[in-house]
Amino acid sequence: MYDVIIVGGGPAGLTAAIYTSRAGLSTLVLEKMSLGGQASMTYKIDNYPGFKNISGAELAADFEAHVKASGVTVLLEEATALELSETRKTVTTHSGTYEAKAVILALGSDRRKLGIPGEAEFAGRGVSYCATCDGNFFRGKRVAVVGGGNSAVGDAVSLAEICSEVKLLYHGSKLSAMYSLRKQIAQRPNVSVAYRQEVTRIFGTGKVERIAVKNTETGAAEELPVDGIFIDIGMVPNTRLIPQELLLPDGFVGAEENGTTKIPGVFVAGDLRKKQLYQIVTAMSDGANAAFSAQLYLQDR
Repeated sequence: MYDVIIVGGGPAGLTAAIYTSRAGLSTLVLEKMSLGGQASMTYKIDNYPGFKNISGAELAADFEAHVKASGVTVLLEEATALELSETRKTVTTHSGTYEAKAVILALGSDRRKLGIPGEAEFAGRGVSYCATCDGNFFRGKRVAVVGGGNSAVGDAVSLAEICSEVKLLYHGSKLSAMYSLRKQIAQRPNVSVAYRQEVTRIFGTGKVERIAVKNTETGAAEELPVDGIFIDIGMVPNTRLIPQELLLPDGFVGAEENGTTKIPGVFVAGDLRKKQLYQIVTAMSDGANAAFSAQLYLQDR
């Protein structure tokens, strides 16, 4: 039995692991893919103190090295079931079941889907949710990016370096991305921004060839020839395994600022918890708080 099991190996989970390990608690991190979470798929990160313009992959590698040097046990196994009660806490994967005295849930979030015809059909064949992962497949080609926040504009900036043409399509009238990203997009001659645009369908034969868009103000519709479409319209908390009793009506997990939940010994960190800002640094703050709460919980046990 471990003192603490952390489900999720993003910035929140890894920070929590460092803190619990430093507190002398035996710690297991379970992550289904690679360590670093969404941060590892970010093209450039320029708002993380001490690292100017570091890539997400580089930062994730630093996270991983730090965690492993702290004596944390890391297993790349996907959690398939959780049993969370005051008296028993287990996490099941395809390899077995692990038990702990406390559990920190840091499952992160998943990309929000458009939910339009052709999106699922062409997933991996021109439809992507990660420019860092898939951008190189579209070198010299025409792509569309859907969204107007930091992720969408950041992806448009990175894709502009390798694609012949980038169309940024946003349903609003003004980009919500931070100023530094908006400034960069304005300096890319091969990027065009279209406002009040809604993508309604994706077409192709075997792969993406064009998309249908509609102006939300005038109702005017047209089809745009593209080789790929990158969908960056936000995230949804990954709550598939979370007990219903912990969920809020809006889909997030109910937790206090210190990460505590309704179930004693079960804590939450990162994108699962509703808050004002979803960034690497706020996820790490969540992780530290949840780890300290777990430490306090285990002191008397």
